[in-house]
Amino acid sequence: MSNTWKIYILAVTSFLVGTSEYIISGILDNIADTLGITLAAAGQLITIFSLVYAIFTPILMALTASMDRRRLMIYSLSLFVIGNILAFVLPGYGWFIVARVIMALGAGMVVVTALTIAAKIASEGKQGSAIATVVMGFTASLIIGVPLGRMTAEAFGWKSVFGGIALLGLVAMMVIFLALPHTKGDKPVPLLQQLSLLRKRKVAVGLSITFFWLGGYSIAYTYLSPYLLTISGISDKLLSGVLLIFGIASLVGSKFGGYSTDRWGVSFTLIGGMALHIITLILLSLVTHSYFGVLFILILWSFAAWSTGPTQQYHLATIEPELSGVLLGINQSMMQLAMAVGAGIGGIFVEKVSLASITWIGAFWVAIAIVASLIASGSNSKEKSSNLKEINQ
Repeated sequence: MSNTWKIYILAVTSFLVGTSEYIISGILDNIADTLGITLAAAGQLITIFSLVYAIFTPILMALTASMDRRRLMIYSLSLFVIGNILAFVLPGYGWFIVARVIMALGAGMVVVTALTIAAKIASEGKQGSAIATVVMGFTASLIIGVPLGRMTAEAFGWKSVFGGIALLGLVAMMVIFLALPHTKGDKPVPLLQQLSLLRKRKVAVGLSITFFWLGGYSIAYTYLSPYLLTISGISDKLLSGVLLIFGIASLVGSKFGGYSTDRWGVSFTLIGGMALHIITLILLSLVTHSYFGVLFILILWSFAAWSTGPTQQYHLATIEPELSGVLLGINQSMMQLAMAVGAGIGGIFVEKVSLASITWIGAFWVAIAIVASLIASGSNSKEKSSNLKEINQ
């Protein structure tokens, strides 16, 4: 089997993990009804997953840094599969929380290990493309996984989604065992050394962009299904198709973000994308009873939101080029933390204010991310100016 196919296997595995995380937002109303809990309580299932992923993935990866990557991948997938099996068979909200914790512990290691293996087995000069392919698998879970999960939940019940993911996870374990080569681990970078990067102002500002951009997105996206059903009046039969279109728009936005960064630069793409992000969230709350109006705004929102993703990854990689891998790893945790906090804050506003308020709160958070981007842009301009003066002297 060629290395290209092996990288696609890693991408499919990443897709499974992404689906297990994002699917909750697509079946939130079903979970709440079945378990007899509020929408806010159901939304916290995303918060719990993301928090566990964000906090424990760097710790577990530091502890297992020297382990053979294929073996670690299989162990991590085993943990992930166990979590999905528990979600499928155990009753009640409390046990589902336990299952989500176990799922997240495995998921974080699966994604980071898949990225590491992809970079190691890729041909010389193709490492970036290999990593992008694995990331695309994770992103594709938004495009295909969430609407597919919604359709599966409608046909067989929402628990069947996790049973299906567990079964596919077992298949992935067997394929990885047979297809992937033994791959040595890396010399570990101590966790404290990784965290010391946070003391640098430009790193802290850069990561804050991720936190507020994705946090603002998560506040609204976590409760998107009940919002569309209740506020926008989208019928249950049309919801899966709407979510699919939303996902496709995210892929187009991601591609455009990469193109725009190369063509017009980081600052223009970040600030322009997030400005459109804010506008669409506000418009979504105003255009609530027109199906085509809502669909058009959703497409623009998804496009704008995900145009920021590749740009922000590139931005962080250039802040500390010699430690770009470590910084991008920290950014993965920051993304999960943002998703967790966003889902939590969204739940508070859904419960205490109204479901309709989430778009305005999300827009406010993205506005903070724009302020952080302007600060980062100003710091970069001053640094370049200082460097030119030194050269001229």
